[in-house]
Amino acid sequence: MESEQLFRRGYYRNSYNSITSASSDEELLDGAGVIMDFQTSEDDYLLDGDASVGKTHYTMTNGGSINSSTHLLDLLDEPIPGVGTYDDFHTIDWVREKCKDRERHRRINSKKKESAWEMAKSLYDAWSGWLVVTLTGLASGALAGLIDIAADWMTDLKEGICLDALWFNHEQCCWGSNKTTFEERDKCPQWKTWAELIIGQAEGPGSYIMNYIMYIFWALSFAFLAVSLVKVFAPYACGSGIPEIKTILSGFIIRGYLGKWTLMIKTITLVLAVASGLSLGKEGPLVHVACCCGNIFSYLFPKYSTNEAKKREVLSAASAAGVSVAFGAPIGGVLFSLEEVSYYFPLKTLWRSFFAALVAAFVLRSINPFGNSRLVLFYVEYHTPWYLFELFPFILLGVFGGLWGAFFIRANIAWCRRRKSTKFGKYPVLEVIIVAAVTAVIAFPNPYTRLNTSELIKQLFTDCGPLESSSLCDYRDDMNASKIVDIPDRPAGTGVYSAIWQLCLALIFKIIMTVFTFGIKVSSIRFVIPSMAIGAIAGRIVGIAVEQLAYYHHDWFIFKEWCEVGADCITPGLYAMVGAAACLGGVTRMTVSLVVIVFELTGGLEYIVPLMAAVMTSKWVGDAFGREGIYEAHIRLNGYPFLDAKEEFTHTTLADNMTVEDIENLINETSYNGFPVIMSKESQRLVGFALRRDLTIAIESARKKQEAYPSLPAESPRPLKLRSILDMSPFTVTESHTNGDSGGYFPQAGSEQCLVTHNGIVLGIITKKNILEHLEQLKQHVEPLAPPWHYNKKNILRHMAQTANQDPASIMFN
Repeated sequence: MESEQLFRRGYYRNSYNSITSASSDEELLDGAGVIMDFQTSEDDYLLDGDASVGKTHYTMTNGGSINSSTHLLDLLDEPIPGVGTYDDFHTIDWVREKCKDRERHRRINSKKKESAWEMAKSLYDAWSGWLVVTLTGLASGALAGLIDIAADWMTDLKEGICLDALWFNHEQCCWGSNKTTFEERDKCPQWKTWAELIIGQAEGPGSYIMNYIMYIFWALSFAFLAVSLVKVFAPYACGSGIPEIKTILSGFIIRGYLGKWTLMIKTITLVLAVASGLSLGKEGPLVHVACCCGNIFSYLFPKYSTNEAKKREVLSAASAAGVSVAFGAPIGGVLFSLEEVSYYFPLKTLWRSFFAALVAAFVLRSINPFGNSRLVLFYVEYHTPWYLFELFPFILLGVFGGLWGAFFIRANIAWCRRRKSTKFGKYPVLEVIIVAAVTAVIAFPNPYTRLNTSELIKQLFTDCGPLESSSLCDYRDDMNASKIVDIPDRPAGTGVYSAIWQLCLALIFKIIMTVFTFGIKVSSIRFVIPSMAIGAIAGRIVGIAVEQLAYYHHDWFIFKEWCEVGADCITPGLYAMVGAAACLGGVTRMTVSLVVIVFELTGGLEYIVPLMAAVMTSKWVGDAFGREGIYEAHIRLNGYPFLDAKEEFTHTTLADNMTVEDIENLINETSYNGFPVIMSKESQRLVGFALRRDLTIAIESARKKQEAYPSLPAESPRPLKLRSILDMSPFTVTESHTNGDSGGYFPQAGSEQCLVTHNGIVLGIITKKNILEHLEQLKQHVEPLAPPWHYNKKNILRHMAQTANQDPASIMFN
């Protein structure tokens, strides 16, 4: 229907059809059926594109001669609405976006001296970057404080309610009570369990069963509400969002993923998911929340709303603010954005990321959601130094973290693939209900699994002091110990041994449930906080074991120099912290940013060396089983077009020459997103590159403008000047380039496609998706499905896979 309308208005049918489905060699070379003739005697005339200079004519016509007035050419050279934008699930052209920003900046500078208004607009443009990151930091800190307060209240709601003030959680409810004791500081008359409210019993089997039932009821209610809201209102709000944010920051377009609805539903369901007791946490999704804020605020400033590359600078700063409020680590947030998620990170983005993280941390500190004047719940301080012999157990924890990371990645990827291939994955609500029910039933009897994951980590990190009444601190007092400021190492009591058994069961439970919880359709992250909890449990167990070994065998040569009788030698909480960092490093393969984040949690410089040793060991061990972290693994699982700029490409293969006949055979079966523009069919000299979408929009715009000029004869062919949409400097490589060079240049150049040329003559096109397919096939050693002599991107890559195990220098095609 559309092509018929174009035909009636003077456009030939085959001109428009070829835009949507190129079908011949002539159409490919001539730019979607619109003949682009670039005959010229001088290159300057070619670049100028003036049809009136000598023999030079820079035209695109539908087969007729150009006989319409010149003013129409000038009219069509005006900016065309929609040109330069991108469709959903497409990749931006970084080079073009940077050129657009330079042109915008040049235009503003040229006008700022014309009037006071233009000068004000110039100042506004210059400060818009700082304004948008300030608003992002303010919103991120406020939302993080709101999420923390609401999640703590709803988590305690599963066990009881505060009658004096319904909005108080358990701890806040008992703050003002005068009837609490030191041993039972969490019990006060104002706080009522559900058993007390329903059956009037505070103790006994009936009370335990009623509290058990109500715990399961609230867990299922929260989980059902969370998954229902995500499914109905914002499907993009599920998961942590970090793999998708990494892909978006690399230049991929996912419309709605950082929108207003996603932000609102993510914030609400994140609280519900954490309160449901599932093996997940709220820290990772705060990065998604902060990026939603940055994306929304960027639309208030034309500098960022009209330029996708500039917008990603704001998103990089927003991700730093998200980590800042998630872990209370502003510097760690900046390093996380630089090391883990950002694709393009100029120096000014570093400054703005630092400022956004600072503002977000300041707002969260002002809200003080945990009531401890800290940014995070599990902030701890240790007063005992570590000793040289402790490096051995720290390294062992690093080995455990690497093994856990490798197992977790493989197990979860396998489970997610199975979920996608079975009917079970088609019922996300049922899956969430089943997982929540199993989690609640198993978690309630064990006090360590019943706790909120952040509360559990806080207990495991905390060192035993005179004010601690936890069973982990149930040591037998040694009356013969010398009186010193720090509590000395003591023999473990029955409470400590009982806690160790409960922690072992909690460790097994966390490992299993984290594997199966990963991938369900709720708003939360399934591996950061659970991985930290698993590492903290293992570390605390190891710390207690080393502590007791040093107490009973202080005369051993490894303890003799440092662990005297009555001295405070071993800090089990430090082992929990090192274990948490090691397991998180094994899962994410983060190094520098992770050490800084954990360092900011503890506030002590002297524990950096144990953290570095454990984190590096976990990375080495994990890399021995596969270099992919959990974020990259899920990017690959979901099929996102992401090329890691830090990845090394070791495969070297050569592409073959191709003929026009090969192109004709392939064009009939292939639909391209863009077309190379050449001098002529004879020379095939490359002039530029035009995107399919821009060509389509340009033709539609020309048709609308033609309707506005009815005086022009309808039977005359309409000239179509497309210089404004032509990329005059596309990313090109020669045919002798190896795949390793191309794979490394793609993320650095920031281009979606690469034109293969020989002495300026176009031979073919390779896209980023082709490189990804090639790398995937090389990993899986897939045999080629088509003859290698086709110079089609997929066939070339399949042929590369076929020859991956051969000597590239010995393989020359044709």
